[in-house]
Amino acid sequence: MLGYISHPDCLLHDAGPWHPDTPARLGAIGNQLIMSGLDFVLSHYDAPLATRDQLARVHDAAYLDRIFAAAPKDGPVEIDGDTVMSPGTLNAALREAGAGVMGVDLIMQAQANPVFCAVRPPGHHATRDRAMGFCLFNNIAVAAAHATAAHGLDRVAIVDFDVHHGNGTEEIFKSDPRVLFCSSFQHPFYPFTGHEKHTANLIDVPLPATATAAQFRALITENWLPALDRFRPQFLFISAGFDAHVLDDMSSLCLTEADYGWLTEQLMGVADRHCDGRILSMLEGGYEPGALSRSVVAHLKAFLG
Repeated sequence: MLGYISHPDCLLHDAGPWHPDTPARLGAIGNQLIMSGLDFVLSHYDAPLATRDQLARVHDAAYLDRIFAAAPKDGPVEIDGDTVMSPGTLNAALREAGAGVMGVDLIMQAQANPVFCAVRPPGHHATRDRAMGFCLFNNIAVAAAHATAAHGLDRVAIVDFDVHHGNGTEEIFKSDPRVLFCSSFQHPFYPFTGHEKHTANLIDVPLPATATAAQFRALITENWLPALDRFRPQFLFISAGFDAHVLDDMSSLCLTEADYGWLTEQLMGVADRHCDGRILSMLEGGYEPGALSRSVVAHLKAFLG
């Protein structure tokens, strides 16, 4: 059963009318799921609040203290140049991190699989001690750390196809041999990190602006898939950013729904070969509502086969 985790609190994060990460993103996904008929085959769950201990597996205690203390009672507070907290933000961020933890537990207990978490704000730029790029808590890192700490897994892989490099996830796990991190991203582009040299557990795939779907598919096939097969993960995590879509003004790449469906099929193959099909996907970027919602539907249809 394909699990779908979200929460109304994720709509309450208000970064301001100028900000790309709006509640309309989740609304568009929900509407597209209904129009496609997918909504009726999903198993819906409400995300719990992540606990302080779960967050502390990947974030410094002093950083968590700062974020909790900064949460406003009214009005916006700027945490970073493009990262804003409103009165609803802290609970939204705790729900999104909690969604990943719940998803891991559902999959490990054979109650749902795969699982998609429709949450906001995104998380993959958040480092151990810094909020940036719209992100407060690194949700995918919290989920992966839960899989190793609470379920005793020795090898987990995270793949990140957001148009922006997942610098926070890479920083958190760069020295952890239990975690393989594969990231594709436009380069050079925010956050101006990522490298072409492959290290033991970091596989970065920089893409030039205007890269075609054919280039993207070739680089994934040549770099990610062999590395994943060598690593043989016991659990596969996805940072699912859909802002490399050709219609998304956030980037200059040229992907479409078909490319996200293709990539999901490839990742399903990896999961079937190595980790009993265990896949958890968490929403990251994607800021053109129509392109985002259609891409999510393609992603979920590929999960359903």
